[in-house]
Amino acid sequence: MKNSKQPTIKAMLPGTFDPPTNGHLNLIERSAKLFSQLDVVIADNVSKRALFSGTERLEMLQKLLAPLPNVNVVIWDGLVVDYARQENIGVLIRGVRALVDFGYEFELAMTNKQLNPALEVLFMPTDPNYFVLRSSAIKEMAAFGADISSMVPQLVVEKLSEKLATTKYYS
Repeated sequence: MKNSKQPTIKAMLPGTFDPPTNGHLNLIERSAKLFSQLDVVIADNVSKRALFSGTERLEMLQKLLAPLPNVNVVIWDGLVVDYARQENIGVLIRGVRALVDFGYEFELAMTNKQLNPALEVLFMPTDPNYFVLRSSAIKEMAAFGADISSMVPQLVVEKLSEKLATTKYYS
């Protein structure tokens, strides 16, 4: 077998990341091992009510993912298929926790495939250690003073505490 150079494959992992969880980080770390470049695309959707601004989520993820040299973190306020086309990305990764997630993600994947036929969508199952982590539930627990330190990195614990001290949050 000839020693051939591996192709450069760029992938993206889009999400709201409000806030980033240990489950998100696990999915990102696992994905970063599979691709030459991984863009973590923060959805900054004005119709979704986020606790953290796009810039705040960007700053948290940049700090948390700094040890991964092939990972870029960006904010995007448009369709992810347009970002993929603009950046010449061929793979979109979606994490799935359960059958309910899969149904929703599958429909979304089919829509994205219609909008950008060149974009492949890969589903990555959640690590069992992070099966029940949802950002919305974590924010609610934090708002009620629960210990969320096993669900999110310490940086996020601190940022959530600061944010909730100055913001009235109801999921």
